[in-house]
Amino acid sequence: MITDNLRVFALNSSRDFGGCVAESLNICLAEHEEREFEDGEHKVRALENVRGRDIFVIASLYGDVDQTVNDKLVRLLFFIAALKDASPIRVTAVIPYLCYARKDRKTKPRDPVITRYVASLLEAVGVDRVVTMDVHNLAAYQNAFRCHTDHLVAVPLFIEYFMSLPSDDLIVVSPDVGGIKRAEQFREALEQQTGTTVASAFMEKNVARA
Repeated sequence: MITDNLRVFALNSSRDFGGCVAESLNICLAEHEEREFEDGEHKVRALENVRGRDIFVIASLYGDVDQTVNDKLVRLLFFIAALKDASPIRVTAVIPYLCYARKDRKTKPRDPVITRYVASLLEAVGVDRVVTMDVHNLAAYQNAFRCHTDHLVAVPLFIEYFMSLPSDDLIVVSPDVGGIKRAEQFREALEQQTGTTVASAFMEKNVARA
């Protein structure tokens, strides 16, 4: 792999994962700075030259105790915009968890379609490509974006892991009714690979139902 022209950044909240990605590519993470201000504003900037480079920015957009999902989204948007101002060849946003992906359609009158709004925000700051994993609704994700998109699935990795466990102890559980279809698809794939019957269930209010 040619990495001379490649730069991989990872925002602080995703730095551990970004470090693993960089290590697998046999490169170092590109340096950047994130500053906090007393009024809650923040600034993100690259600390190295990105002109003419192929840039990847890793940022998983989930809320945690340190940053809300909105904080992470705004940081990513501002950072991509700042990078685009510095004339790279391309900027790819690698977003393992894409926020607001579940709000992909109107279920009530005047409902927002936030998946499309997030796509518009990313495109507005100039992102060239978006890579994410296991989105809530693949068709809605693909239709929301006008820039290039890639969608990765974790099923092969999970199957590889669970293949090493005793198959008699395996059960695929969905956290709610909405996840049953995806859980069932995974159960079928796992069953096909193991050659044994795999049980399934879903959780509702901490109660398992077969």
